[in-house]
Amino acid sequence: QVHLVESGGGLVQPGGSLRLSCAASGTIFGINSVYWYRQAPGKQRELVAVVDREGGTDYTDSVKGRFTISRDNAKNTVYLQMNSLKPEDTAVYYCLAQVQATMAPRFNDYWGQGTQVTVSS
Repeated sequence: QVHLVESGGGLVQPGGSLRLSCAASGTIFGINSVYWYRQAPGKQRELVAVVDREGGTDYTDSVKGRFTISRDNAKNTVYLQMNSLKPEDTAVYYCLAQVQATMAPRFNDYWGQGTQVTVSS
């Protein structure tokens, strides 16, 4: 069984920084791409950033130059460093990982429970 747990959210002033973590636990054989999504009140969930197995990254335009996604394969953890935060970054942030559990025949998608990020003065 595989679990994803996000952490690191909170309240921060505009211009501030936060680092989110997405830790996978369980009987894990391998992890492919990991995605960070966010969902603001009344809006659809949007893709923010992705990191593939080799460390290649991509970002939605609104966060380019401010957010950095990275992974520590030894710890089965992915990070989202968020700098120069704006009020419009306020949302619940979720991670999605493509994980192959031990003895499983294929990769499956797993979601975390989400962590709230609020940017406000």
